Amino acid sequence: MDIDIGEIASTVRTVDGSSLLAPELMERIVRAVLLALEEKQTRDARVRAERRITDGVSAERDAEGGL
Repeated sequence: MDIDIGEIASTVRTVDGSSLLAPELMERIVRAVLLALEEKQTRDARVRAERRITDGVSAERDAEGGL
């Protein structure tokens, strides 16, 4: 819809507030979030595994009367 007010001319477009993101953009956002979540879960699993190893070594050292 074109509006002409004196020296100002503008085009106004209506927007449906419930569809501000294009489906393609929403898909990219979802993929990025899922990838970040997967990376976090992998990192957390690696930390848990390392902690188990470290705890096991500490327990062995303590059982041997170590430091």
